[in-house]
Amino acid sequence: MTYYLYHIPGKKIGVTCDIYNRVTDQQGYEADEYEILETSSDIDYISDREIELQKQYGYKVDKILYKNLKPNTKMKINITEQTTTFPCPTNQLEKRLIDLPGMEWITEHGEFVIDKDSINWIMNNVKTSMYNDDRCYVYNKAFSRHFEKRKQLTIPLEKSCCKKECECDNEYAYFHLIREWAHARDLYKDGDIKTQYVKLQEEAGELAKAILDKNEFETIDAIGDMVVVLTNLAHLLGTDIEVCIEDAYEAISSRKGKMINGTFVKDE
Repeated sequence: MTYYLYHIPGKKIGVTCDIYNRVTDQQGYEADEYEILETSSDIDYISDREIELQKQYGYKVDKILYKNLKPNTKMKINITEQTTTFPCPTNQLEKRLIDLPGMEWITEHGEFVIDKDSINWIMNNVKTSMYNDDRCYVYNKAFSRHFEKRKQLTIPLEKSCCKKECECDNEYAYFHLIREWAHARDLYKDGDIKTQYVKLQEEAGELAKAILDKNEFETIDAIGDMVVVLTNLAHLLGTDIEVCIEDAYEAISSRKGKMINGTFVKDE
């Protein structure tokens, strides 16, 4: 799990594993009204760092370390080898899960935790019980595969870098910030994949023009805009761009071929 150490200037410094739910939904601050100071998968480090920065910035210091806060575990889920069943209808599940950040449970396929990413996966894969419309479930093995992919994508980036000695942040955190920005503007609520595809073509046109004009600044800007659109397009499809990148890399990592007229052509 990734923990976010956030700062609302003039107000507070806090920690959360679900930045959008905690800061925007619960506290009412938009993405441009707060900043993320640090991210970490180490709850001990981030808990101590929160107190340290609260003192440094002169804010009220929390009496209880973040790691010692007890998550709300009121939802009594039913766990079997194959499934995790939630005691509510599908149309009420997301609201219930949002109120349970940090809730954890263990299955034969691994440990699960409720955060914004896992809620998104659950809502895209949940099924209504055939025996009771007031209950719904997900398959544990599929859920564990999602967590395993997420772990593969985030852990290496936090421990490696393009250079041995540099202070670059986890690049993949930007995808999370893009999704938070889109959530705050109801893009996922009111948008759809067709409009995002049209937007992608518009940005591709801007990129083509920038390349032809040999405008480096506009070229970089257009590439970034296309990444933003692709991130949102993937989310609207029910997946994450990180997963798409991983799948693409797995496909090309062992591919062999040669350069022909400036293009890599794979061997047949």
